[in-house]
Formats: sequence, C-alpha cells, structure tokens
Amino acid sequence: MTVHSLPGTNAASELPRSRRGRWQLWFMLLVCVAPVAASYFTYFVLRPHVGSLNYGELIEPQRPMPTGQKLVALDGSPTVLGDLSGQWLLLSVAGGACDATCRNNLYFQRQLRESLGENRERVDWVWLITDDAPLPAEIREGLAHATVRRIDAAALQAWLSPAAGHRLEEQLYLVDPHGNWMMRFPPNLTVASAEKVRKDLSRLLYASAGWDRPGRGAKP
Repeated sequence: MTVHSLPGTNAASELPRSRRGRWQLWFMLLVCVAPVAASYFTYFVLRPHVGSLNYGELIEPQRPMPTGQKLVALDGSPTVLGDLSGQWLLLSVAGGACDATCRNNLYFQRQLRESLGENRERVDWVWLITDDAPLPAEIREGLAHATVRRIDAAALQAWLSPAAGHRLEEQLYLVDPHGNWMMRFPPNLTVASAEKVRKDLSRLLYASAGWDRPGRGAKP
C-alpha cells in the first residue's frame, strides 16, 4: 500500500521560510527608502530651524517657477523654464551686454559650482538674459558649462525679485530641484562672501541628497 503525505504538511514546513522572506523583502525596501525619506525630512522639516545659520535670505513662502514660460537658447531653439527643473539652479539675471556686475556674478557662479567637488553635477549655473543684445565675444568661452537662456523680462520679474533697494541683476538666486525659488544671496559677491554662499549650498545639497538628478550638464 502506498503511503501518502498528509495534505498541507509541506506547506506548513515552508511557512516560517516564507515569513522570513517577507521580512527580508521589507527590510531591503526600508534600506532603499530610508536615505530618500531622511533627506526630505531634513530639508522640509529641519530646514526652518537652521535658517538663522544661512548667509542667503530664505524666501518664505517659496515661489514655484512658471514652468510654461518660454525661453530661447543662444542657438535660437525654443524651450520652457520647466525644462530646467530637476536640479539645483544657481541663477543670475542680466542683459546680453553683461556689465561688470553681470560678469562678477557669472565668475562666482562658475567658481561656486566647481568648489562643490563631486556635488557640482547636481547644480546648474544659469544665466537668464532679459533682452536681445548679443553676448560679448570675450565671455563666450567662459560659459561653456553654463545654461544660458533668453527670457521675457516682465515674466521673470513676476517670479523673482531682489531685496529692497537692489536691482534684480545684482543678486544670485537659488531654485530647488522641484522648481521653487527658495533663496537669494546678497549682491556684490567677494571671495569671502562667496565662501559663505558655498557653505549654504553644501548644507542644502547634503540635506537634499537623493531627490535631484545629478549629471544633466549644461545646455548651451
């Protein structure tokens, strides 16, 4: 006579094993999600408590970018402002003739980005040009890693604004990867004040690790 196993005997022996598998799966998911969750918590929850440590002025409430606003690249190709979201944006604003203030801002934008080391690919330095003036030939080479776009001046002023008593062109503006303008820096940067800006950027990049897209690079 053939002896058969009772129904369910093998399934019962596998039950503890399947439970261990489920716990291992949940543990793996937790390990993967934890850094991202921690970065969101640090940026959105803890950030207001360290505001007094910032050199830049926090914008409250943050102002979302007008994503559909039209831009024009230097080669004449059309795009929209929303195409720039996904990374931190260190912005300057000026006419195409680029006076001394404009050149100082562009210089420090480049230096600040490079000073971030391995995190520099998480930051775009952006020059928004508010007129149709041609760029001086002598500054073009230095813009190789910049994102340069022309934008309607009135539309830009509806989004960004300078501190009281200053012009829009005097300051640098920081936009987070979600497209929110969230900080502006004092005008007339020097080596000493730029170091304070670098510390602000480093803290924000640390707090936001895991929710931007590094390595997009410049869009000439």
